[in-house]
Amino acid sequence: MTLENVLLLSAALFSIGIYGVMSRRSIITTLMSIELMFNAVVVAAIAFSRFTLPASLANVESPVQAAAVRLALTGHVFAVFIIAVAAAEVALGLAIVFALYRVRETTEITDAATMKN
Repeated sequence: MTLENVLLLSAALFSIGIYGVMSRRSIITTLMSIELMFNAVVVAAIAFSRFTLPASLANVESPVQAAAVRLALTGHVFAVFIIAVAAAEVALGLAIVFALYRVRETTEITDAATMKN
């Protein structure tokens, strides 16, 4: 598997997520599509971490050290932060969905503007 293949997968996931956000009217489906876009970013971050090497670490003399540097977990750390932000976003989004459903008994995005009162 190459970097290009993984980035194509990430772009496809992100495109599906954008399509879901733009075409759906349900807030829950929109939140799921946003999660899909977050996961596409996670896949891209881990792919860049796996397949690229920072220039400051590229001048390692020993092949054993070079292999250890290649396995650096920088993309994985970004992935954990992105997943944490996504979890917080979903928790807040679901709280808004519950509030909207209590007031208007619907989960349509177009009815969310009526909560201005």
